[in-house]
Amino acid sequence: MQRYDGHLAVAALDRQGTAAVTVGARRFETASIVKVDILAALLLRQSPQGRALSGDTRRLAESMIVSSDNDAAVALWQRIGSARGLAAANRALGLRETRPNTHWGTTTTTAADQLRLLTALTSPTGPLTPQDRTFVMGLMKKVIPEQRWGVTAAREPGSRSEYVKNGWDTADVDGGRWLVNSIGRIVEARHDWLIAVLSDHHVSQKEGIRVVEKAATYVLKELRAATAGDGAS
Repeated sequence: MQRYDGHLAVAALDRQGTAAVTVGARRFETASIVKVDILAALLLRQSPQGRALSGDTRRLAESMIVSSDNDAAVALWQRIGSARGLAAANRALGLRETRPNTHWGTTTTTAADQLRLLTALTSPTGPLTPQDRTFVMGLMKKVIPEQRWGVTAAREPGSRSEYVKNGWDTADVDGGRWLVNSIGRIVEARHDWLIAVLSDHHVSQKEGIRVVEKAATYVLKELRAATAGDGAS
């Protein structure tokens, strides 16, 4: 990869094997990737009562994830109890390094914690019901085309399915430079990847996307190569 003067962290693992890597422990602002966490918190609040989400709430959740609608995020942020509610949910989800902030988009997290979130959202032993896990993954699979960049660039031809949620914003504390984050899942014939790439200090959103996609592609290429001989006779 080319030299990058900003900050970058990557975490990935294969749910079908033992391949895994985490590089970088720095905390980044989430921007809109926290919307997946908000949805998980919302579903956790419903589960103990055995209540399904109302039609209105489901529509807000879909808008929040599929088109990254901020108004929908504000509404659901309030319904989960804002920062306090997200913190409680994160304890149940196994997140250890995510710090909710007054404004949801300035919540901070690490790549490792985002991998823990993705694991909780896909594991049969996680705190969410099978129906809730299917609901979250279904929305991440339906993200609108113009927002399907990021970790999905690491997919191989013929991959079975991809799930993604991206976050992007300018940071006043960084002179208005861009932070660009991407989390998701890529299911292939021999692998089921969970991957998170967090980054900041970009001169533009376009440059940030380029860096994130290169990082994701490089990491999964190396992990595939490292496991290429697994199972060979």
